[in-house]
Amino acid sequence: MKKAAIITVAGSSTRFRESINKDCLKCIYFENNYKDSLLYKLVSLCKTYDSIVIVGGYKFEDLEDFINQNLKEFADKLITIKNDHFADYGSGYSLYLGVKECQKINAAEILFTEGDLFLDKVSFDKIINCSKSAVTMNHDPIEAKKAVAFYINEKGTIKYIYDTAHSSLFIDEPFLGIYNSGQVWKFTDTGRLFEINDSLNQKELEGTNLVIVQKYFEQLKQNEYEVIGFEQWINCNTVVDYKKSLI
Repeated sequence: MKKAAIITVAGSSTRFRESINKDCLKCIYFENNYKDSLLYKLVSLCKTYDSIVIVGGYKFEDLEDFINQNLKEFADKLITIKNDHFADYGSGYSLYLGVKECQKINAAEILFTEGDLFLDKVSFDKIINCSKSAVTMNHDPIEAKKAVAFYINEKGTIKYIYDTAHSSLFIDEPFLGIYNSGQVWKFTDTGRLFEINDSLNQKELEGTNLVIVQKYFEQLKQNEYEVIGFEQWINCNTVVDYKKSLI
């Protein structure tokens, strides 16, 4: 049974570049040791997977150079693909491309993580070892100006809520719990995931990765998934955030 991980790193990292006043790709940024880069750490966390699909876009040549120079120990697992729509589509197209690549190798399990995160290994291993599909949460306050949140309604269905304008969040039904998303997911029913991916219309292809995530998890009953929390979780939007990952 082949297992695959998808890491998406296509974005242009505007806030991060502004925070260091330099043009760079956030996931490969480091100050002293390349092993301190977010991408190296994420690939290391995923090293038990048979294949690791890295979806790039912005500064793609720099990404390829970094992989060729610094990720040689994982070379037999890595698949790198380019998202040519990183600038005009949302984050969902990167996930779409990653899932298509996993479909080619007939992956029976897929883990997906966004590429600008620092995550602790103990929590990450809980996701890997979980026998069910999984959504993740962190312990940060849920604030509309920066959070992607999800809640579980009375039927046990997962619903994601977010505001691209970072204005406010709204829930229009009773709910059992609300969480700040850890932005890592595990899909154990890849047949269902592949069907969802193949059925996306143009508007959905141009949307966020939550389009695919929501379509998958809203079909699951509460006993078919786990909610796993990260003990350490940093979304590295700026270099200040990144430096927290080095402590």
